[in-house]
Parts: sequence; C-alpha cells; structure tokens
Amino acid sequence: MRLLVGLGNPGPKYARQRHNIGFMAIDAIAAAHGFPAFRRRFQGEVSEGRLGGERVVLLKPLTYMNESGRSVGEAMRFYKLEPGDVTVFHDELDLAPGKVRVKRGGGAAGHNGLRSLDAHIGKDYWRVRLGIGHPGRPERVVGYVLSDFAKTDAEWLAPLLDAVATAAPLLTAGDDANFMNKVALLTQPPRPKAPKSARTDVAGTGPAGNES
Repeated sequence: MRLLVGLGNPGPKYARQRHNIGFMAIDAIAAAHGFPAFRRRFQGEVSEGRLGGERVVLLKPLTYMNESGRSVGEAMRFYKLEPGDVTVFHDELDLAPGKVRVKRGGGAAGHNGLRSLDAHIGKDYWRVRLGIGHPGRPERVVGYVLSDFAKTDAEWLAPLLDAVATAAPLLTAGDDANFMNKVALLTQPPRPKAPKSARTDVAGTGPAGNES
C-alpha cells in the first residue's frame, strides 16, 4: 500500500494559491484514475483506490499546512505504514514553474508543511517537488506562495497536473526515474511545424517544372 499526500491549506480562500499545488495534484490523480469521492478521516480528506496494481490512499490534510504531519502520522499509524510508503506532493520554490523532481529524504528548506512532516514521521519519505518558481527576493516568498496562480500560469499548470496524474502509476510502482521522464515528455511544448515550401509542385513534376 502507498499513501500519497498533497500539501495545502483547506477552504476556497486557498484553493488556487501556489502553496496548494500539492492538493491540486492529488485531485488530478483522483479524477484521472476514477477514485471515489473524498471523505473526512485522519484530520483530512481521503480517497482509496488503485494505481496500476498498487492499493493507494490519497490524503489531503485539513490541519493547515503548518500541522500537516499530524494528519499524515495518524493515517500512517492506522495503515501500519513506514515513511518509505509515503509520497508527498508539494510546491517547490527552487524549481522553475512546471518542472518536477522526485527524491527521498532531505531537508525542509523552509517549507512549513515539510517541517511538520519531519517532526511527526521523520525525513525518510518520498517528495514530489512541483516547481512554482521563485519571486526573486526572500522577503517576497510568503506573499508569493500565498497568492493565486496567475492566469498565464494555466499554460503550464494544467498540462503539468495532467501529466503527473497520467504518470502516477509509475510513481507508486517505485519507478521514480521514468515518472519524471514521462512528466517531462508529456509537458514538452509542441514542436513548430515545418513551413510549407513556397513552391507547390505540379503533378508529375519536381521543382521549377523539371520532370521527377
């Protein structure tokens, strides 16, 4: 069994904020793979289903970001899971918008949700780092992550969430490298079409009217 956790803050006020991209990823996975409606449990919202051959619990903590570890810890104790069975989706300032990286363990890097998880379950869980970019100056970080995505962000955000949902079975199968590769492939911008030749061949002839 795998526990997939999205980090965010509950309620419509926060729903479109950059800090809530973890919630958005979990919702996208649930929708793409036919998970049932979320229900209240473990101080959060959960939905149970399957990704590939793996039984999966999706969890969105409702404790607010700073106390996310309480909800995750409660779910882990109920299902008797280890930190290595947990994968957490969260916003990442140090990645360009739309980029994704997966790693196990590491520091919180100032992220209060990760700090809470580290305190409650240890650091040895998997992290899916969803790039939102950096505002450029440290004093602007709080306002930036707690602001809604800009309308122009939809150009990369929607394809990213779709790609994460599509590739999620690779993640739960433990194939994080191919998960990242597939997300990158699915979010590549389309290649520009080659321009049509200025000349149109006449049937049975080549350029300049010469016979083919």
